[in-house]
Amino acid sequence: MTDIHPGQCVAACAAGLEDLIRKEALSCGGSAVEVSPGIVSWKGSLETAYRMCLWSRYASRVLLQIAAFEVRDGDELYRRCLEVDWHQHLRLTSTMAVSSTLGEGAVIGHSHYCSLRVKDGIVDTFRKREGERPNVEKNRPDVRVHLHLEKETATLSVDLSGDSLHRRGYRSSAGIAPLKETLAAAIVSLSGWNKDVSCHSALVDPMCGSGTLLIEAALIWGDSAPGLSRKYYGFSGWLGHNKELWQELVTDAVAREEKRLEKRWPRLVGYDSDPLMVAVARDNITNAGLEDKIEIKCREIGHLGSPAQEGMVVTNLPYGERLSEKEQVRFLYSGVGHILRSRFEGWKTGLFLSDPDIADRFGIETERSYKLYNGPIACRLQVGTIVAEPGTRRPWANRTPSSLETGVDFANRLQKNLDKLLSWAEKEDIWCFRVYDRDLPDYNVSIDIYDRWVLVQEYAPPPSIDPSLARKRFSTVLHCVREIFDIGRDRVHVKRRSRQRGSDQYRRKEVKSRFHQVREKKCWFLVNFDNYVDTGLFLDHRPLRLEIGRMAAGKRFLNLFGYTGTATVHAAQGGAELTTTVDLSRNYLDWTCNNLALNGFSSSRHETVVQDCMDFVGKARKGYDIVFIDPPTFSNTKKKGLLFDVQRHHRPLIDGAMRLLEEGGTLFFSTNSRKFTFDAALAKSYSVKEITSETTPFDFRRRQPVHRCWKFQKEG
Repeated sequence: MTDIHPGQCVAACAAGLEDLIRKEALSCGGSAVEVSPGIVSWKGSLETAYRMCLWSRYASRVLLQIAAFEVRDGDELYRRCLEVDWHQHLRLTSTMAVSSTLGEGAVIGHSHYCSLRVKDGIVDTFRKREGERPNVEKNRPDVRVHLHLEKETATLSVDLSGDSLHRRGYRSSAGIAPLKETLAAAIVSLSGWNKDVSCHSALVDPMCGSGTLLIEAALIWGDSAPGLSRKYYGFSGWLGHNKELWQELVTDAVAREEKRLEKRWPRLVGYDSDPLMVAVARDNITNAGLEDKIEIKCREIGHLGSPAQEGMVVTNLPYGERLSEKEQVRFLYSGVGHILRSRFEGWKTGLFLSDPDIADRFGIETERSYKLYNGPIACRLQVGTIVAEPGTRRPWANRTPSSLETGVDFANRLQKNLDKLLSWAEKEDIWCFRVYDRDLPDYNVSIDIYDRWVLVQEYAPPPSIDPSLARKRFSTVLHCVREIFDIGRDRVHVKRRSRQRGSDQYRRKEVKSRFHQVREKKCWFLVNFDNYVDTGLFLDHRPLRLEIGRMAAGKRFLNLFGYTGTATVHAAQGGAELTTTVDLSRNYLDWTCNNLALNGFSSSRHETVVQDCMDFVGKARKGYDIVFIDPPTFSNTKKKGLLFDVQRHHRPLIDGAMRLLEEGGTLFFSTNSRKFTFDAALAKSYSVKEITSETTPFDFRRRQPVHRCWKFQKEG
């Protein structure tokens, strides 16, 4: 039998945490520390092993080695176990359990078989001496024996930890795929949080779930031993246990914790959009005795704010298992980046995520990156510093183009428009707006600015216009746009609009969709310049969206014919209690979900419903405070046999929606049908006012109204 140093100890851990445990072993008095994947070993006294059980934040188990020997098969393993003096470790009346792990090249290929042979060796040792054997107890035995087999070397240890050390004892319940406490502590620590952090600082977890990151951060700053709350250790029934020494260490740990409680603490704040998870987090925090140190609030990321001048944002970001979820997660990451850069400038970040390929969507430069594992899932912890979101727009040029052979009148008109609109847009903080709207008959185009991009839409010329002349004029338009705005071709997008029929009205090109992010006041939206007839953002409805956002605080909002959910996002940003977006197109509702994610809003409060809107208002029972209806002029869905004509159906549609409206509520109805005639009977049934002029934005007032809009109120 190979001699084992009486103080040879081993800590098992998840991959990536070894260096943290190495430092812990040294601080607890260990020496000759060695590190290998998932294992840290050291030499030290029993006190060192006890300190690791009590104070290690990152280890899964602490083992005390008691024997090592060479084996070639299961029978030899059994015989060598008979040579161990098991009476030094357990009594006949003790309960026991055996576990095994196999290392590289283990001569026995089945861990359960190894455990059985070790167990046989232990019980037969007692049976030969005393005629009886100790009993096996799998859950909480008095003594847990562990075998590790590496090639032909078998090492036997007593598991001093018993249960895995990640079970601190404070977590009564958890959410979906919760972080182990040991991993949570590592995330917080590697992000830079420690007990020396200033009390004027703060730690924020915007998606706190069951609160594990916040609790571990509090234990670190509070100098609290993570093992203090545990009710069971593997050494409790071990004959080598020194009760007096253990009690001394516990008493010292309690004194350190109480001393820290007297100090002024930094703010520890967690948010979650799910009220059920908020309740779970609060229960866990109470169990940990930290209810006066950690604040938990039910709030979505879109409403996140910094509670201090300086601090750290640490969070475990959602992974997204299904394909549709992965797409939303990508946009959520972008949204989190926007929010952090605009509201947490100078703060440190520790962002734990499963897909490092989309980490650049945060727009936060990574200073350090750690590869860690959440169970079997390989993840990354990205640590960095938040740099402010660019607060000023890129100034748009309004240059005089070089000599023009044709199109001078068009160039002059565009420049004249820009003189008015650019200063207006900057003053009003408008990022997406129209700068030319078929102002001249010969240049039948509209030109829109979308944040950093320009969209030129050509309307089909009448049959009387020579196609070659139309092409020449459009070429002149594009040339003038690039010259006047001083931009390259990559920032100019082109659409050619014509009357659409059938499925053509929804999708234009069967090419890979490419989305760009644009802003509107506090909101961000995804627009697509290539694949659809429209971009996903109706610029003429900007004032109405802003009004909905101003009205939405604490209200319930219904968006019928919701399209890409831009009005829904404004309602969510304005503080709506809940929103419902209804549309017959799953594509558009997926777009809605992505827009919500981009702004930090989840599906827990913002539902999307794939349903015919006429059917919805006829069957729904939920009441709403604000309803927005912007139907198409005409829609014919052959697969479902549904036909909608705004002229024929607007009255029953409004009647049905008004039935869902709460007393004191407001309904907005809008249409861009040129031939629409409002049913006068509606004015006899409801309090109604046309608000077309109030909802037509400044950049659309050069032509006849692009839409008409009415406001209905349900008076109590």
